[in-house]
Amino acid sequence: MGSVRERGGADGMRDAARALVAVLDPEQVRELCAGPARLDAPELREWTYLPGARPGLSTEGFTGPQREAVDALLAAAQGTAGAELARGAIEVERHRRALAGGTGGDRYWLRLLGDPDGDAPWSWRMNGHHLAVHVLVTPAGIRVTPHFIGAEPARIEQGPQAGRRLLGLEEDLARELVTDLSAGREAEAVFAAAPPDDILTRDDPFAGPNLLPAGLSHGDMTLHQQRLLERLVRRYLDRAPAAYAEECWSDTLAHGLDALSFAWAGGRAPGDRHYYCVRAPDYLIEYDNTQDGGNHAHSVWRHIRHDWGVDLLRAHYTELHG
Repeated sequence: MGSVRERGGADGMRDAARALVAVLDPEQVRELCAGPARLDAPELREWTYLPGARPGLSTEGFTGPQREAVDALLAAAQGTAGAELARGAIEVERHRRALAGGTGGDRYWLRLLGDPDGDAPWSWRMNGHHLAVHVLVTPAGIRVTPHFIGAEPARIEQGPQAGRRLLGLEEDLARELVTDLSAGREAEAVFAAAPPDDILTRDDPFAGPNLLPAGLSHGDMTLHQQRLLERLVRRYLDRAPAAYAEECWSDTLAHGLDALSFAWAGGRAPGDRHYYCVRAPDYLIEYDNTQDGGNHAHSVWRHIRHDWGVDLLRAHYTELHG
């Protein structure tokens, strides 16, 4: 399985977590670290991407150095694409808040569970509107799902960020794929004329593959369409640190690419309300852009075996008490 260092940024995360704690006052540290003793506690699988308060330390009143420490922690825990998306979700949320006349700072909540300096598993997460990052670190490896990024608006129409589409590549690759299908293959891939109102897995603690339509298999696509699907999948996996992303892709190849499938609902033209999903034996990907007339996007990567690091935690506690 490789060492923690080899498996993508655990040492950097440890340093970034220490740096964050160092710039907080004692009361903030207490709020940051409040939580159950065991990292497999059911309450730690409760999450949402909707507006509203969360358990943990709010970032709303953070100073500049504290915000920089959070940015560094986000960057350490994700691949380049993941860090850019997480930072972008915060920036788009600031734009949305300014349009609505809102005041105050960023409203996200941080939790640090366990001791980054010890040998036992530890975890951190950052949650708020349209951002949910969950990271678990053990000596055997890391886990980073559920991983949710949203953008409201999906396309910024005014101001300094006009034209920005945070999830543009996620949308464009899927649209190119569905519009390239022949009529017969499109009938297999497109499961509804009207898209669902949201991702189908919502904020379920565990996401099962049967929640999603079967769609069109990789093996039933042309070579060009297969490459588009592979690029789309890699785009989501690249939210993770490189070593873990490669592990997930290697697992995909081991199962066989024909086990990948793609499904779509809604319109095909830019600006149409739409939804898509990708099913793999080990993970699920969903994207919707259905609210606000098709200008409000959600995207999520769920791992059937790895969400919340349950596989690594189970192995750890079994070894500890076995």
